[in-house]
Amino acid sequence: MILSRSRPRSPGRRSRPLTLVLAAALAAPLIQAAPAAARETLPFRDPALPVAARVDDLLGRLTLDEKIGLLHQYQAPIPRLDIGRFKTGTEALHGLAWTTDVHAGGAVRTAKATVFPQSVGLGATWDPALMKQVGSVVGTEARGYHSENPDVWGLQLWAPVVNLLRDPRWGRNEEGYSEDPLLTGLLATAYGRGMRGDDPDRLKTAPVLKHYLANNNEYKRTETSSSLSPRNKKEYYEVPFKMPISNEAVTGIMTAYNKVNGRPATVTPDAAGLVRSWTDETLFNVTDAGGPNNLIGSQNYFSDLPTADAATLKAGVDSFTVDDTKSSITINAVKEALDRGLLTEADVDEAVSHILNIRVRLGEFDPDGGPYADITMKSVNSAEHRALARKAAVEQMVLLKNEKKALPVASGDKVAVVGPLSDTLYTDWYSGALPYEVTPVDGVRARAGAENVTTSEGVDRIALKDVRTGEYVAGGTGADGAVLKTGPITPDATTQFDVFDWGQGIVTLRSVANGKTVGRHNWGSNLSNSQAQPNGWFVQEMFELEKQPDGNHLLRYAGYENPADPYVKVLDDGTLALAAKADATPFAKDVVSSGTESAVRAAKQADTAVVVVGSMPFINGREDHDRTTMDLAEGQLELIKAVRKANPNTVVVVENSYPTTLTWAEANVPAILWTSHAGAETGNALADVLFGDENPSGKLPQTWYRSAEQLPSILDYDVINADRTYLYFQGDPLYEFGYGLSYTTFDYGKPKLSRRSMSADGTIEVTVPVTNTGKRAGEEVVQLYTHQQKSRVKQPVKELRDFAKVALEPGETERVKLEIKASDLAFWDVTRNRWTVERAHHDVLIGSSSGDIRERAKINVRGERIPARDLSEPTRAADFDDHDGIVLADESKTDGDVVSGSEGAWIEFAGADLGRRTDKITARVAGTEATTIEVRLDAPDGRRIGTLDVPSTGGIYTYEEITADLDLGRLRGRDHDVYLVFNGETRLSEFTLK
Repeated sequence: MILSRSRPRSPGRRSRPLTLVLAAALAAPLIQAAPAAARETLPFRDPALPVAARVDDLLGRLTLDEKIGLLHQYQAPIPRLDIGRFKTGTEALHGLAWTTDVHAGGAVRTAKATVFPQSVGLGATWDPALMKQVGSVVGTEARGYHSENPDVWGLQLWAPVVNLLRDPRWGRNEEGYSEDPLLTGLLATAYGRGMRGDDPDRLKTAPVLKHYLANNNEYKRTETSSSLSPRNKKEYYEVPFKMPISNEAVTGIMTAYNKVNGRPATVTPDAAGLVRSWTDETLFNVTDAGGPNNLIGSQNYFSDLPTADAATLKAGVDSFTVDDTKSSITINAVKEALDRGLLTEADVDEAVSHILNIRVRLGEFDPDGGPYADITMKSVNSAEHRALARKAAVEQMVLLKNEKKALPVASGDKVAVVGPLSDTLYTDWYSGALPYEVTPVDGVRARAGAENVTTSEGVDRIALKDVRTGEYVAGGTGADGAVLKTGPITPDATTQFDVFDWGQGIVTLRSVANGKTVGRHNWGSNLSNSQAQPNGWFVQEMFELEKQPDGNHLLRYAGYENPADPYVKVLDDGTLALAAKADATPFAKDVVSSGTESAVRAAKQADTAVVVVGSMPFINGREDHDRTTMDLAEGQLELIKAVRKANPNTVVVVENSYPTTLTWAEANVPAILWTSHAGAETGNALADVLFGDENPSGKLPQTWYRSAEQLPSILDYDVINADRTYLYFQGDPLYEFGYGLSYTTFDYGKPKLSRRSMSADGTIEVTVPVTNTGKRAGEEVVQLYTHQQKSRVKQPVKELRDFAKVALEPGETERVKLEIKASDLAFWDVTRNRWTVERAHHDVLIGSSSGDIRERAKINVRGERIPARDLSEPTRAADFDDHDGIVLADESKTDGDVVSGSEGAWIEFAGADLGRRTDKITARVAGTEATTIEVRLDAPDGRRIGTLDVPSTGGIYTYEEITADLDLGRLRGRDHDVYLVFNGETRLSEFTLK
């Protein structure tokens, strides 16, 4: 359990691996292989040599043009050395993604990989051992696909995502593991180790962490800046990146779209410095898709692409993910940068050496292809992999409520399985295509017997009639559907549509004619019933039925890339097309059957009613689109209420990717179970848990709030000052971090500590007896938190330090061993820019969740006392203790952070020693307007002891040193809080009290 740890249409669009046309083009025969004997004569092909020697040999054989050709995502082949193409970046978030088709030799055939639960679901397992198994399967299946077509399926895998889930409204919440840095770091480390394999010298695959750094909003995601104070960055945002890298579980980072402290993450200096300092292994870093172009586009940070690409390489990013397969744009920009002296060949060599290091370790240049070369497509979606997918789907389910033993369902009971997600499975943008589907209805029928199951999707079936002609809208009956048009005068099957409510007025329409979803036809103005589900980067299947005062409805297209004229009009030939609202056709909405009434009928016939509700991953928040509400869809909530009224023994299953405000259900429904979109085995796993064949053991990996009102702005990245996540949240959540119920009960005995006091480099072992006091076998996640009682700085309410998942039979006791390392209790001391373990007492809190603490103890840590702050030495303005109204900004375009203040903003430097004579302040400032900065004591409106007159320096990167006199007068005591209060727009780099 314990690991060593320290502290396109649109810019940035990520495309699918290749279109069929591009894939077919790239599937042309590769360079004919040279005889094996000839290949082995070159040192870079000699597996007996050290990796570094092989890299040096190959690098020395390449021309400058050949080296530049390796800097793009689609690396050029080098025929004279018998080196083939190499593609970076195969998505592998929770299984190999985008696997509908395999392209081999130009042929297309279906082959689908194992789809595991979404990452947020895997986070709910709290099971690193399981995560390593999952990662190993993903790596194996990536190798299998690679054996078919290495041009499409590269072995550098872009996973896992370790961005912390600090705000549940983030559109990409489904992609992360947890809001907690330790839990995220441990799970990512295990997943990465599984993907890269256990061979000490060769890689099964090369996992890359996404997205560095502090990338948690989709709103203007390339333009907004995450303002990170040193403590936030060091103690929170860096941790889940540092842990997998320092534990040699991954092979690089992907830089994020956003800015961090005003500087685009694409050119973060951390890529060359800090991140590489965490390991002795070579890292191969990449940009996010389109990131280099954003630098001269939406971010407007550099004047041209050669300048931007040069800055990216010099920042420590080795590969450009941009312009799809058109590598010539990057190649030409890098060449121009070299011609202009913005880069040297040594800069190119540095990046290429990182790339070649990973390619050597992947076995590409070994005569036999390395230890993983014999993996083929036979490994993909094997019976063993399916079984692991089912196990993972079970483990990630979280029992949120279970009153009066509503669950498990008794064998032989009649069960109604109803709701809009009861008989379908949805995938997300980074999912593979499902190789098969077991829906909740399928799973329950298989377990309970079809004769004991009644069903209803609980959605209205409607027909839309043109009120002017009396003709109904009809869809095509074939598998590919047809353009919708009016014609029938009676509502037969071709004119009927099932309406799925996704909240805030957004619905999808599934045609009864062929079971396909209605959307825009070939991106045009017509509509057709041709899509299996809502899908694609720009979802084309979203509508609103706008009720008019006369009772009729207008049909409005509400998909992405919304056209100027989004309403539906019936043309003269009956075809439906998009038009202006003034020209929209009014439709009568005939309800052929009521979804609520159907669900109620099914529920009344059952002993237990299971209502399956939740999200559609392409609609309810996803990449490029944050959620604007945390509520269930209004129609889904009304369905729950109706079924609960019809059958008091109602179980709600919430299948989605995010925390949801389930306040009504929590107050009124006997049982609630949460699952992510968990892949092909969802239905089997759900039945396993509902009927008690498996005991739920999942724990929430993030806080579930009662409402969005408990959250600050999604753009506020200061988890400390904003009281974000369970670490600092002061309110009453709906369900706390680490929460999850079981069908059995667990008793915690008195913990035994190996010692009650330790030094700053010590470790305390905590042993706690845990007993299964119920009648069922079950697994419990034993969680250990600490809280520092007193400190110079604001400390978390509690923080996870260790955990263990234990399986216990009824009556069985296990003595669970957990650890507290003093080094894990360190925080970033901004007064000296280093980690420090403070002398303090700590509460040790052991329990079943962050809110269910069963046992407590106290320990003493013999750390250091932080001395009074010395402001007589140059002090970085960014190293403040507290702030209001400021943001962190870029000191230059290459490195450094400064404070950017505006009128009324302030920064505090607490506990400064002013005992020595201090009569001047010098400061380094930049800005385009003249203003002042006041120096005050003990409060933002406290005694003013001086004023800095700040001139216009002519630019935000043009700094001047200024000086002002200070009048301390008579002070009580030596230590005081110094406040710098801004009276206008300016940037402050550093200051000194002299």
